[in-house]
Amino acid sequence: MDKPMNRIKEVLEERGIKQTWLAEKLGKSFCIVNSYVCNRRQPSLEVLFQIAEILNVDVKDLINDKTK
Repeated sequence: MDKPMNRIKEVLEERGIKQTWLAEKLGKSFCIVNSYVCNRRQPSLEVLFQIAEILNVDVKDLINDKTK
């Protein structure tokens, strides 16, 4: 089974946003956010929705669609 992947890194790059800024907004450490961005760890649904709200994107935009 393929490892779940997210698009947080791509969205941050598209918007020119730093991981440190996102970590501050989430109230999480840089290490945790970096592990989300590098797909070493996946955020909970609650955190994923928080990230989407902070980045002002639909939560679906943060999830890799393997059907494409």
